[in-house]
Amino acid sequence: MFRPYQTDPYMEKHSREEKLSAFGRLLDVLDELREKCPWDRKQTFDSLRPNTIEEVYELCDASLRKDWKNVCKELGDVLEHVVFYALMGSEIGEFDIADVCRRETDKLIFRHPHIYGDEKADSAETVLQNWEQIKLKEKDGNKSVLAGVPTALPSMIKAFRITEKAANVGFDWAKKEDVWAKVHEELGEFEEELRRGDKERSGEELGDFLFAIVNAARLYKLNPDTALEKTCQKFTRRFNYIEEQAKRQGRALKDMTLEEMDALWDEAKKTENK
Repeated sequence: MFRPYQTDPYMEKHSREEKLSAFGRLLDVLDELREKCPWDRKQTFDSLRPNTIEEVYELCDASLRKDWKNVCKELGDVLEHVVFYALMGSEIGEFDIADVCRRETDKLIFRHPHIYGDEKADSAETVLQNWEQIKLKEKDGNKSVLAGVPTALPSMIKAFRITEKAANVGFDWAKKEDVWAKVHEELGEFEEELRRGDKERSGEELGDFLFAIVNAARLYKLNPDTALEKTCQKFTRRFNYIEEQAKRQGRALKDMTLEEMDALWDEAKKTENK
């Protein structure tokens, strides 16, 4: 019978043997669950997909908050899904966890010739450029530079990856400062369509403007998705403060003036800065 760890091992240093043993234990547990648990037995690639997406988002959220204990927990949940998919792959005779590990290891070695070969790469930017070129040469690699960007990615992340991949093969601004002319151009076109009242064209120009902003963020080594998420969290904290203060006053938000809510917003900002 499998028993949980009796102590909290999060901060412990583990040997290679202990790491392999822990991974083997996870494999054993999932094998047994797949055989004996009614819920685990009925899972398929399709049924597991929504849960996998949720787990990845929870990992990203914990990472953004620097909540290391939950990062560890969510990594475990994601790892469970990786092993589960591999287990289902072995059941249909397509692949197993060894195939997954070997393929990934071979790919990493092949895509790092500056470590495992004779090529030179003295910066992270050079490594990224080489990475895209190497991917195009792989036997089963992408047929075009942008083919590897998943269509299901959230639009902001997709825009970032598209501009990043294009830049890695030389399609980029000569100087990062040059991007601002494009940003201002797209903003002007967006404003013009708004004035004209053309909703469809306004939407197109809004997309162009947002794409230019994402491109600018990339050039200045900022992650626009992370930045926007932090702003969403900040707005939520401050708006929640307004709501809490309104409740303390026995009032509903709809009965407050904008000036009163703005005053509470400023209070929330001061509270955060203490």
